[in-house]
Amino acid sequence: MEIEIRDAEVEQRFEARVSGKLAGFAEYLRSADLVVYPHTVVEPAFEGRGVGSALARAALDDARDRGLPVLAVCPFIRAWMVRHPEYADLAYENRSRVSD
Repeated sequence: MEIEIRDAEVEQRFEARVSGKLAGFAEYLRSADLVVYPHTVVEPAFEGRGVGSALARAALDDARDRGLPVLAVCPFIRAWMVRHPEYADLAYENRSRVSD
């Protein structure tokens, strides 16, 4: 199954599509200083197929490319970051401790 991820900037979310069908999305609020991920949804028909992970990876890679810290309000994104420590440096909480 090929998962296509795109940044739907108007809707302020990353969308995952499988065979052209919306499989899920990760909403964001982006400013010049921070990106917040408040909510992620995976459609029931696509659960357990890596859609959520693909969304999390794309969203976090985008934040890294932009040089923005991440405030992961979404429990899924937060848990994903914990399971993938290579993204820990993006966590807003970690960056604010470093600057203190």
